[in-house]
Amino acid sequence: MSKDPLGQIVVVLKEPQDLVNVAGVIRAMKNMGLSRLRLVRPAEFDPWRIEGIAHRTEEIVQGAMILDSLQEAVADCTFVVGTTARARTAHRNYFRPRQVAPKVVEHAWEGQVALLFGREDRGLENRDLDLCHAVVIIPTNPDFPSINLAQAALLLFYEVFLAAGGDRIPLPEGRRHTRPATAGELENTYRALEAGLHRIDFFKVRPPESVMRTLRTMISRSEPDLQEAGLLRAIGFEIGHYLDRLARMGRTGAPPGVPPQIPDGGGPSDGVPPESEG
Repeated sequence: MSKDPLGQIVVVLKEPQDLVNVAGVIRAMKNMGLSRLRLVRPAEFDPWRIEGIAHRTEEIVQGAMILDSLQEAVADCTFVVGTTARARTAHRNYFRPRQVAPKVVEHAWEGQVALLFGREDRGLENRDLDLCHAVVIIPTNPDFPSINLAQAALLLFYEVFLAAGGDRIPLPEGRRHTRPATAGELENTYRALEAGLHRIDFFKVRPPESVMRTLRTMISRSEPDLQEAGLLRAIGFEIGHYLDRLARMGRTGAPPGVPPQIPDGGGPSDGVPPESEG
């Protein structure tokens, strides 16, 4: 049993005509964790040019196999998936990429799987599809169903990569990401915001309970972390501190109607670090 299902998947290109398309498929393979390529009677195969188009793919290009027949290319595979964009009269096991991807991974745990693509101008023939256990049709605009070879490969590789666990790779987090705020910390935030809004008479024509309930709903929907909750809390506090400083400066003769200059570091940040530049 394989410990790496992606390592058991072989990409087979039958009679590719355009070197750029081959390079595009190889780039897609590299992106989605596939490494084994077989080409059946390619019109051209120039490793130096391909590596110049698909950078950092030397191991795939150097390991590619050039074969004379499609039968030879899939002979050691226990599950073969073909691709087509054309409606066929023959009855076959048709799938969408997302439907077939789990089957590809399941079979790859036990043996080699082939993902088979035909030449750019006419795709796979019926006798080629006879070798396949499943046939993938990528949904597209019915008025323009044909897509580029490399695009079709990337779409199928992507679904297989996700089915093999690629969707469990964590998304990047901001450099200031912290743990989620607790219920108690959020209550402190709501109290600070409510106090600040009271200071500016925001509730003069609005029911405080209704406004705060809406704010709670909005903030809860965003699932703030500790740093974000602290920033919101600091806004509430700073409203009051700013008004207090205005009042003190007014008593010391600041010109009426001219906002006073708030000195740097004049108010507490409630534990929220200032944003750095750049």
